[in-house]
Amino acid sequence: MDRIGVSEAKARLSELVAKAERGREITITRNGKAVARLVPAAKARGKSPNAAVIGRIAAFSKTLEVKGRVNIRELIEDGRA
Repeated sequence: MDRIGVSEAKARLSELVAKAERGREITITRNGKAVARLVPAAKARGKSPNAAVIGRIAAFSKTLEVKGRVNIRELIEDGRA
């Protein structure tokens, strides 16, 4: 993984994007501290910290059955109570 300062990253953005396209991860730093990462798009989607939770919610929602009509406004008000 490459590390590069913000100013240099601005000046070399096209080159850094090309590296990311080839699979490299670039860490962008400010005053020596990591502040951002440039990663390949496919890799970024797969590494979502929320992906596991979203998957569990999606699986759970498939087990629910709704009978009759649902009034969204009533659900919202019930949630506020």
